[in-house]
Amino acid sequence: MTTESKYHIPVLLKESVDGLALRKDSVVVDVTFGGGGHSAYILSQLSEHGFLYAFDQDLDAVSNALKAPNFKLLEANFKYLKNHLSAEGITQVDAILADIGVSSHQFDEEQRGFSFRADAPLDMRMNQRSGRTAASLLNESSEEELLRVFNTYSDLNNVFRLVQALLNDRAIKPFATTHDLTAVAKRLAPKNKEHKYLAQVFQALRIEVNDEIAALRNLLLDAADLLKKGGRISVISYHSIEDRLVKNYFKKGDFEGKETKDFFGNLLRPFVEVNRHPMVPNDVEIEQNNRARSAKLRTAERL
Repeated sequence: MTTESKYHIPVLLKESVDGLALRKDSVVVDVTFGGGGHSAYILSQLSEHGFLYAFDQDLDAVSNALKAPNFKLLEANFKYLKNHLSAEGITQVDAILADIGVSSHQFDEEQRGFSFRADAPLDMRMNQRSGRTAASLLNESSEEELLRVFNTYSDLNNVFRLVQALLNDRAIKPFATTHDLTAVAKRLAPKNKEHKYLAQVFQALRIEVNDEIAALRNLLLDAADLLKKGGRISVISYHSIEDRLVKNYFKKGDFEGKETKDFFGNLLRPFVEVNRHPMVPNDVEIEQNNRARSAKLRTAERL
């Protein structure tokens, strides 16, 4: 089974799924269902004796649910992966796939506020049923909180100046739309690098609004508990903050990259890397889907 979805074009589709080394009867979890591209390919590798659980917290993704007797879509954040699978009676699985980040659909739906290309409500929530919006974050956070967000989740060189400008502007008029934010950010962007600067500003806010780094940490920890010995996990990430976490955890068993060894000097870690270096899209895939250009795929096997 394959799918061609305008909702979200699956990135590194064959590489990420084939790396899971699925059997026909595998129990698999796709924690970022989206348009269902990866899930459809996974199902094509399973028989009726295999099963695929998928997760997505975005209500827009529900309409893409696949019709198959061995498929179930759970409307939830993968941050709570282990809890939701436990409610389904599942304590161990054979494989997990995660395509981290924002879907093409979320970027393209202007009213979601993920993109600076159109004027829209400054929302950025992946789950529109809960949590504070990007506007609320900008209007209500302290100076210290805003400095933390932009210092942690962006590579901007003038974070202090940006935060001061945001504080000054919100004192005159609270932030409500994406253009309210871009109007401030553009004043501080380096010449001829406005696009990259705005992307960094929006990225930092989006990560904070959706608590994306905490969710990724929880996913990796849950995966270590859920995967059977020899089970595999594929993670596709799109920026260095995510990729560094995945790399460190797969290589060292620690998010900061610190090594812990047993009495005999053996490295204590839950995974071993399938590939020493991340896989990236080839030129053909990038030409067909420009949003794949920053993707990195890492696959690991449970020890």
